[in-house]
Amino acid sequence: MFKNLAIENLLKIRNWKLETKILGIFLVFAFSFLIFSSADAAILYFSPSSGNFSVGDILSTSVFVDTQGEAINNAEVIINFPNDLLEPISVDKSSSIFTIWVEEPTYSNNNGTISFNGGVPTPGFNGSAGKLANLIFKVRKTGKATLLFSSAAVRANDGYGTDVFKAGGQAIFNLISEEKPLLSSEEKLSPSVVGTPPAPQISSPTHPDPNKWYNNSNPKFVWQVPNDVTAVRVLYDTYPNSWPRVLYTPPISEKQLENIKDGVWYFHVQFRNQVGWGKVSNFKSQIDTTPPKPFQIEVKEGKETTDPQPTLSFETTDEISGIDYYEIIIDTENPIRTDKSEYKIPPQDLGRHTIIVKAVDKAGNQTLAMTEINILPIEAPVITDYPKELIPGNILAVKGKAIPETTIKVFIQKNEEEPKIGEIKSDKDGNWTYIEVMPLEKGVYRTWAEAVDIYGAKSKPSEKITILVSPPAFIKIGKLVIDYFTTTIILLVLILLIFFRIFLV
Repeated sequence: MFKNLAIENLLKIRNWKLETKILGIFLVFAFSFLIFSSADAAILYFSPSSGNFSVGDILSTSVFVDTQGEAINNAEVIINFPNDLLEPISVDKSSSIFTIWVEEPTYSNNNGTISFNGGVPTPGFNGSAGKLANLIFKVRKTGKATLLFSSAAVRANDGYGTDVFKAGGQAIFNLISEEKPLLSSEEKLSPSVVGTPPAPQISSPTHPDPNKWYNNSNPKFVWQVPNDVTAVRVLYDTYPNSWPRVLYTPPISEKQLENIKDGVWYFHVQFRNQVGWGKVSNFKSQIDTTPPKPFQIEVKEGKETTDPQPTLSFETTDEISGIDYYEIIIDTENPIRTDKSEYKIPPQDLGRHTIIVKAVDKAGNQTLAMTEINILPIEAPVITDYPKELIPGNILAVKGKAIPETTIKVFIQKNEEEPKIGEIKSDKDGNWTYIEVMPLEKGVYRTWAEAVDIYGAKSKPSEKITILVSPPAFIKIGKLVIDYFTTTIILLVLILLIFFRIFLV
């Protein structure tokens, strides 16, 4: 009996331990479930997620996150869209909760995807309507356009990067062929309902002149909001008279856009007060960030030529804003500006010269081309006849040969003084004679010549010759020639004889 009682108590103890273990395992699983349930909480969604839009309209929707009480610091998403129905225009991050971008927002029209990876520093973001980005599309054709998250990760601000993404909503838009009415100029200026707000006065600090082109793809627009205005609608598209569709409540007074494509764009703003919506203002901006097409510099006379003024040809095109002007830089000289694609450069010295041409479009974008030219000399003249010595006061005559009918420049230099330059023409046989009409003074002279043809082509200098101009070194008496030294000695001897004769007698 006691044995059976002991066995029974032992079984009860074992059953109690087993039940305790099962309860512990259950509590662990329950606790784990609660932890993982709370960690898997973030929801991504679109707003608006539905609506009717006409072909040609601008469709704008924003991506939001609902953290459901869990602080997050990062989200990485890929969104799919029907590229046959919608054409992405931009992904606007100006009002995003994210301030750090691991991957900037990008879109691919070919693949029909939009992707970005952004974050915010500690303590992160905790809320039900954290805007991540604003997606702007142009409606291409009719149909039902569905936006959905094909890949997503939302990471908690827990130091481990725990993915707390739970679900992603989708957006479905009905695209119809209805055309929206355009506003006339008169309608824009005067409201149809008394008491509605006036048309906003839009300006742009980045693109102030609507008629000019700018190479800034991040335009900013500002306007003053009257005290009674309760909401603002805006839109940015390529149509001059669109109705704004993106609503801001409370109203905003400026809008910064980023990464806008090249082209002519219009920013539309409309005010609403207690009476209703006022008239729309439209502000044009022109964006061109693409430089002119690459080009080459052609030299009509050839890159090696005797012509000191060769003609350059450098035509190119710019598809967006068009070519404004060209700028020609020769060596280190000041730039030459022209609106022509062909230019005859000023006369250049003999030798090699570097030429740079800039093609500048109307937005200030530039494309450069460079080449080198070599100005070759024509045949140099030759001095054939000249006096080696002259007496002071005589006239110098120099003869030579050169290319027929060219201008011969004759240089006459005394010692190291600045040379005097005279000109003469060679005849049809190339002969020339230069006569210096001013008598030469005593000294040593060097003479040389250069040729210039009718096109301005120059030659190198001829060989330099030396001419001595000095008093004569002799006196001629009849047939007897006595040099100055001998004459001086004789005179001295005569003077001495006369001296001795006077004092010795």
